[in-house]
Amino acid sequence: MLRELRVENYAVIDNVVVEFGAGLNLLTGETGAGKSILIDALALLLGERAQSDIIRHGADKATVSAVYEATDPAISAILEANGLDPSAGEIILRRDISANGKGRVFVNNQPATVAVLKALAPRLAVVHAQNQSVLVFDATERLALLDLAAGIDHLPVAEAYSTWHQIILRIADLEKGEQEKLRLVDLWKFQLKEISDVAPVEGEDQKLEAEKRVLANSERVYAAAMGAFEQLYDIEDSANSRLKAAARHIEELARFDPAYQEPLQQLESARLTAEDLAVTLRDFAASMDASPERLAEVEDRLAALDKLRRKYGHSLDAVLAYQQEVAAKLNDVENKNEVLAALRKDLAKAAEKYLASARALSKRRYELAHRLEKTVEAEINDLAMKARFHIEVSGSDDESNWTSTGFDHVAYLIATNPGEPMGPIENIASGGELSRVMLALKASIEAGRAPAKSTSAGAGSASPNASANLFAAAPDSERSLVFDEIDAGIGGRAADAVGKKLKALSRGKQVLCITHLPQIASFADHHFLIEKHESGGRTRTTVRPLDATQRREEIARMLSGAKVTEASLKNADQLLKTNA
Repeated sequence: MLRELRVENYAVIDNVVVEFGAGLNLLTGETGAGKSILIDALALLLGERAQSDIIRHGADKATVSAVYEATDPAISAILEANGLDPSAGEIILRRDISANGKGRVFVNNQPATVAVLKALAPRLAVVHAQNQSVLVFDATERLALLDLAAGIDHLPVAEAYSTWHQIILRIADLEKGEQEKLRLVDLWKFQLKEISDVAPVEGEDQKLEAEKRVLANSERVYAAAMGAFEQLYDIEDSANSRLKAAARHIEELARFDPAYQEPLQQLESARLTAEDLAVTLRDFAASMDASPERLAEVEDRLAALDKLRRKYGHSLDAVLAYQQEVAAKLNDVENKNEVLAALRKDLAKAAEKYLASARALSKRRYELAHRLEKTVEAEINDLAMKARFHIEVSGSDDESNWTSTGFDHVAYLIATNPGEPMGPIENIASGGELSRVMLALKASIEAGRAPAKSTSAGAGSASPNASANLFAAAPDSERSLVFDEIDAGIGGRAADAVGKKLKALSRGKQVLCITHLPQIASFADHHFLIEKHESGGRTRTTVRPLDATQRREEIARMLSGAKVTEASLKNADQLLKTNA
């Protein structure tokens, strides 16, 4: 649950702190006051792409931060996988956007990346932006929405498809450009021989560079090693002699006070450590091969390795990887027929594995679509519509239809008036109907992700709570639901129905919603007013929570416009009383 959102120097927002609560949080205000800007700022914390032009004029950077209540073990797992420490019961996010285009991300006050925000986002909040009711009905999103409802994991299908597709590409590569490959064979052989003649070893260049530094400065290195040896052990007044003398004095103390036994042991340990170091330094100096011949050998070897790096990779590891790559290419060309035969066998197995996974996935979608459409139809008709709804899953398992998400296509069909034929939602529904259908879909899916609850509805009845048992196996989530003007294009009885639906959703999850409709605002558990002010020649957006009196006045304003009348106040009282 989102507890606090802080926005600084973002667009027309100077400095805003909003403390949200459980249940239904409604944000209202005049058009252009900056309501959607607040949602855009939240989306930044969920990993959306940042633009430097969102920084308030005159500021060096914009900052968005949030505090979430989070007990989901998956969140802790994501943090630990990215080397971040979780915090018990909460997670703190912060994102800075600088005017130079650079940005910084912090999670629990630890440096992180946008990739971490994107990984956390599905566990924290889902933002349904303006116009999504249209965009959500493109082919890709239709399938994704159904799969979200089913809690489908695409990984087995995606991995099977990737394996099959890579084999296809390799076969195609072997079968095309035969002449060009034959011309390249000589080059590959030359390159392979050049690398093999040098026979580089992983990490060899780093060791040789260290040896070169020693050899090139052999006199200074020898003098330093022997000088340290003498000071530690060899001269009459060495550290070893002094430590022995000090030990004799402390030994005498220990005879009278046993407390000095431990310091005595520590001193002896230090003396032995110094003695071991002195021996190591002496042996190092004795083993030095300071001959110019060895230095020349090292420099020649480094030159040969450097030549390979300049031709085949920026590092020795890259050179070795290129050597393996060229060897594989030569093997493919020289043993083309055998390689192709083996690849075709692998392709048949990969295709069989893909089909098994994709067919199982398709079967699950068909079953889910049949159940989901009944629930969604009930939800739609709760929103002041009389519609028939159908989810059509189609597609064949022909190879031409294979993708990383299977071979299915999904269409959402609706008839918004009795006696009319069904057709694609995006072609038939009005703007307001699209908004309500999307809310019905989201309500069905989100309610289905919560733990199953018993219902008193009789068998065969289409109750508003039917979706609560639809996907009982799907995991629960603490994430917030954020709706940016989900009420676009509706009013009257439909607005009241949407308000009730949002209220029902908020009983199990935190819901944040921007609205222009007083009917919906009257359902709020927490009501915030977004206002735009001009001060000192600058425009500032503020957000403030409303108490009961202020809320009554705001709903009256929404009913009557700029001038609040006695009639609008009475209407506001009636709405608040009815939807309390």
